[in-house]
Amino acid sequence: MTLKMGGQFVVLSLAVFFFISFSQATSTSIKPLIFIETNHSATAARSCSYTLTIKTSCSSPKYTRDRVSIAFGDAYGFEVYAPRIDNPSSRIFETCSTDTFQIRGPCIYEICYLYLKRVGSDGWKPESVKVYGSDRPAITFKYNKLLPNGVWYGFNHCRKIM
Repeated sequence: MTLKMGGQFVVLSLAVFFFISFSQATSTSIKPLIFIETNHSATAARSCSYTLTIKTSCSSPKYTRDRVSIAFGDAYGFEVYAPRIDNPSSRIFETCSTDTFQIRGPCIYEICYLYLKRVGSDGWKPESVKVYGSDRPAITFKYNKLLPNGVWYGFNHCRKIM
């Protein structure tokens, strides 16, 4: 059997995929990266990419149909806002799971606040949210609390800029 260069790449890619998929020793399933484009203002000169890793607590309900929004930013007023990061049909935010999101938004200097909002009756409990930005160190916000319904809840570690 003769394979062209492209065919060899496909076979090699499939072999690597199956090796990684079946060699995972953890009970968490492999989930695809979720891409979200935010509604940022036209005044933002540049757009940056952020990776968010959200861990759902093991004491959270098995799954949630709650709508989940996120907002994070810096002390200078630059903010990334995503009105919906949930998707009940794709097994996001299941108990003891980790979900990774790729979000584009305005460039932020140093992320110092992060808020989550959940709307629904299931009651989702995030353990932590870790944000990686381009050219910035990652920052982790530890929740491990049931989010109140319909209210922005989170952390603001920003220092006032004079």
